[in-house]
Amino acid sequence: MRANVRKVGNSRGVIIPAALLAACELGDEVELTIQGKTLVIEALKTPRTGWFSGFKPEQADDDVWADLSCDEGDDEWVW
Repeated sequence: MRANVRKVGNSRGVIIPAALLAACELGDEVELTIQGKTLVIEALKTPRTGWFSGFKPEQADDDVWADLSCDEGDDEWVW
């Protein structure tokens, strides 16, 4: 598919047809990269998507600090 590069303020832009946007699942923000002399437009990757979905509270360790030893002789610490 061909498209015209248009002047947009001091920059240039391309109109991307709605069908292409939907097929690529592009939202309002995209990631632009250059590979050689090719401009690549990718859907924005959301960091940590789904990272918490596997959490099971019944398997959580209630006392994660229990195994840590207390420092004896805290006398040197002055706040």
